Amino acid sequence: MTGFAEDLALISQAAKAAGDLAMRYFRQDPKVWWKEGDSPVSEADYAVDALLKQTLLDARPGYGWLSEEMQSADLQDVGSARFFVVDPIDGTRAFLRGEDTWCVSVAVVENGRPVAGVIAATALGEHFEVTADTPTRMNGVVCRASSPGPDDALRLAVPDSMRKRLHEAAGDGVLLEKAVPSLAYRLALVAAGRIDGTLVRPRANDWDIAAADLLIERAGGLLSDRHGAASLYRSRGKRHGLLVASSLSARDRVRRLADVIPDRTET
Repeated sequence: MTGFAEDLALISQAAKAAGDLAMRYFRQDPKVWWKEGDSPVSEADYAVDALLKQTLLDARPGYGWLSEEMQSADLQDVGSARFFVVDPIDGTRAFLRGEDTWCVSVAVVENGRPVAGVIAATALGEHFEVTADTPTRMNGVVCRASSPGPDDALRLAVPDSMRKRLHEAAGDGVLLEKAVPSLAYRLALVAAGRIDGTLVRPRANDWDIAAADLLIERAGGLLSDRHGAASLYRSRGKRHGLLVASSLSARDRVRRLADVIPDRTET
């Protein structure tokens, strides 16, 4: 089996090509369809997904495949030791609005955990990559999660539906940054130390978080459920409960804030 470095080189190059392809549709009024749950999908999503699937599976025919654009009937566990987890465009709504906070997210998973990951925020010129045995890098420079002091206000970016509850719970102890519509990119900001943490609403899918999970871990942070358990990934995918992402130094404070968010919060 190939090593983590070889897989990273493959998915990094593929994600760059996918981001370049997405840019050909960006701000060009691509065709849009609506999936179950009133979620948009565009011709750009489908084109990027097709490119990634062909590129990655041609190079690793023995790997499994999990993508946001798979049909539900195709979501099943496979016997592959490793599998790709792909979100061709995370932040499709932002992409369609012409906002630049979207990304291509690609991970390789083995034994339930990501071992290589890439997030390509092409419109922003930012390329994050990591393996299970190397540090997180953005545009080639090592990233570290933040180290706020116990008296420092926490810089958090959260969905709008959580803002009021967190403000009421923490007051001046939290600085709420502008909402980031792409979950994968928001998590990458934790890995880069630009924010101290975030909360993820229940029902996030594997493809939303797998690559960013490893970015955060190798940058000195943690993505887990509210009880501290790390996420496990499977080739047929699953939805997760409320998740907490933060630097290790902010971990206890962010987890306490998560207690004010009910598990029934909708995506």
